Amino acid sequence: MPQKRRIYDEEFKRDAVRLVTHNSYGVSETARRLGISAKLLGRWKREAETRPNGAFNGPAQVSLEPDELN
Repeated sequence: MPQKRRIYDEEFKRDAVRLVTHNSYGVSETARRLGISAKLLGRWKREAETRPNGAFNGPAQVSLEPDELN
């Protein structure tokens, strides 16, 4: 049976990116504390930088597979 995917809402994504951009926390440390992958948080950060008003159009889905989260 396939694993369910976690879906993060826009508010969670914006808050996570804000921790990195406004509070000067590192991407890796922030991701670890939030329980998400650094690659995912890095992608959200890039999206917010390149498309400030259009970032996060639609939910991001993340597999619960441990190998994919690291």
